[in-house]
Formats: sequence, structure tokens, C-alpha cells
Amino acid sequence: MQTLIQDQDIPWSDIEPGIQRKIMAHNDQMMLVKVNFVQGAIGTLHHHPHTQASYVSKGKFEVSISGVKKILQAGDVYFVPSLEIHGVICLEDGELIDVFNPAREDFL
Repeated sequence: MQTLIQDQDIPWSDIEPGIQRKIMAHNDQMMLVKVNFVQGAIGTLHHHPHTQASYVSKGKFEVSISGVKKILQAGDVYFVPSLEIHGVICLEDGELIDVFNPAREDFL
């Protein structure tokens, strides 16, 4: 497990049209992921057993959690309890910093 990580050392992975991901750090209990979106990209509604906290580091997003929608922008945070249906629509080019507990093994 790396403890000091530089962004420049981690390549982007294309995951959907207009969406790229970098797995910045992880162990079995936690994972931190950087996700880049272009305007109009959709993080499709989905659910997973992991608890998720997401920080909007850039841009503006319409965030939906269990049918409740809100516009969030840089500096805002959303929290997704386990198994809650959630997704985003990118309204302005942006970036999310996602933290998962436990780590998303399906991302590795």
C-alpha cells in the first residue's frame, strides 16, 4: 500500500463517455477515487453495498439520491448510504473525489 501518492503518477481510465477515473489510494477498508466529467456526462443511476462520500472539487452536478435531486457545485459534498440508488448529471465540466467504505473491489 502506497502512503504518499502523486497525481501525476496515476493514469486516467475511461469508464463511460465523458467520464474518466483515477484510483488514487486504497486498502481493504477504504478507497479514494478521482472522477473527471465533461459537461453533459451522466453517472448512471446505480447502487452498491459500499458507503460513499463525494466531494465536488470542480464544476456543477445534479445529484440524485433515492429520488431526491439537488444541484451541487465546487465545495459541496454528498453522502450515499449503502444500497441507496444514486447518480449524477454533470452540468459544468467537473470533478468528484469519491471515498468508499469498504474499497470497491470491482474497480480494481
